[in-house]
Amino acid sequence: MPVQEMLYIVSILYFAGAVFYLLGNYSGRISFFRLALWTSAAGGFCNFLAIMMRTIVAGRLPLANGYEFILSYVFVTVLLYLILERRSGSQRAGWMVMTLAAFLIVFVMANGQAQLTEAGNLMPALKSPWLAFHVVTAVLAYAGFTLAAGMALVDVMQTKSEKRNDRVYVVVGAAFVMLTLSIVFGAVWAEQAWGTYWSWDPKEDWALISWIVYASYLHLHRRREWRGKRSNWMVIIGFLIVLFTFFGVNYLMSGLHSYA
Repeated sequence: MPVQEMLYIVSILYFAGAVFYLLGNYSGRISFFRLALWTSAAGGFCNFLAIMMRTIVAGRLPLANGYEFILSYVFVTVLLYLILERRSGSQRAGWMVMTLAAFLIVFVMANGQAQLTEAGNLMPALKSPWLAFHVVTAVLAYAGFTLAAGMALVDVMQTKSEKRNDRVYVVVGAAFVMLTLSIVFGAVWAEQAWGTYWSWDPKEDWALISWIVYASYLHLHRRREWRGKRSNWMVIIGFLIVLFTFFGVNYLMSGLHSYA
């Protein structure tokens, strides 16, 4: 089965998961949440199979272009969400996570067919062991920020409480560590590939902006005046900046990261 056909299955399962989560939230019926869990888990499994299929076609880890990144990012996001749901017992953010996952898979199907069906030759700069370190930590960071934004948005929509959401704080903290490592690994890689640790490339600039926003959130979170909705909105804004760092920079700007 070609990767493209597998992605059709993935998108359908993720959309189904989103619908079942919405029905569960609306009705409160456990049966809908169970269906949501199973369809989302099945979508994640098929997502993993698509990554493995791409690995076989490319003859390498599928980490070298934006569409390959999205496949891994979506898979890790769904996996971490399902683990978090299992541990916390809360399904409130499920519909948001699965909706985003489904739309991203559809985006890949609509725009990345050539990049996912052909092996393609890597440019010299990408033939580095630092590629995996840089991209894998970025995937983990993006996935963590996605989950944190989903939980923060649920809090903004469904509660008037000004209490701290420590679960969001913990997830952002872990994702922030991964983002920091990704930036460090990228800088080391850049020095080897282009002779400079930092070139003020648009992707680097926006990654730094994301880092500053989340560092500010982590610093301000425990202050009384920044708890509750104010800190939740900061997490949501940070995630929008992360999305722009990937989609806006990759597809609207030119620079050293245009291939990604």
